[in-house]
Amino acid sequence: MFDEPSEEPTERSFDPADQAREKSDEFRMHAEMAAVFEGVRKFDARLIPGLDVNIARDVQRSMGKLEKSKSMGIPLLPPESAVDAAGVLDFFASRELSTNDYHIHRRPGEVMIIRWLAGDEVATFYERLQAHFDAALAGFKEDERQNLEWKKDPKSLAFLAAVDKIEVKMAERYLREPIREHKIFVLSTQSADELNIAYLADYIMGVAAAEIVGEKSAPPDEPTEQDLAWFYKLFSLRGIIDETERMCFFIFLQKSDEAF
Repeated sequence: MFDEPSEEPTERSFDPADQAREKSDEFRMHAEMAAVFEGVRKFDARLIPGLDVNIARDVQRSMGKLEKSKSMGIPLLPPESAVDAAGVLDFFASRELSTNDYHIHRRPGEVMIIRWLAGDEVATFYERLQAHFDAALAGFKEDERQNLEWKKDPKSLAFLAAVDKIEVKMAERYLREPIREHKIFVLSTQSADELNIAYLADYIMGVAAAEIVGEKSAPPDEPTEQDLAWFYKLFSLRGIIDETERMCFFIFLQKSDEAF
């Protein structure tokens, strides 16, 4: 999911518009990951290990139930799931857990991370989400112009034109205004069979991998690709509680060579 294609766009079988949409989706997923996990580097968020296993499992079960309740490909949760969604978004208050921070439960080969945002923290998240997307798109446009424009062939020029037309308002994509106006609840997910844990730790969060997965599960000093590979799934739940915008991110990580 996070690997760059080895071939140039002009060598692929998709039409230019399809290729441009594919790149846009890729940048969107990267932007969400960056905005979710950059709190330690950017906003003084803490990594707080030792989250009670019952709390972690309660949130995990609730997110799984919510995911099953929605129609495939549609992030809007049905009205009958509103109570469960509200419970997850208010969980930090009822358990006296902090927002912004990363609450971590881990065991060898498995990690669960929960992060809640509320009020202004949510607004900042959307600002950062858009900034990450815009930066990735701008850099890609410039690189592709330099790589392809000189060729002057129709496919390359058509791809560049399609890329130039990409414009994504991330808050609209994540249904922020409908959430605020209609008090609906929205759940989206993204996953990767093999996420490079060093990329997440070093590049996005700015911490050692051991601070996320624990010393026993951390990759060695000279890791192989398998040492770095973790299954990754992110649940992003959004809604309004007591007139306050809230988010809950639940992240499940499992060492890829561990049995499910």
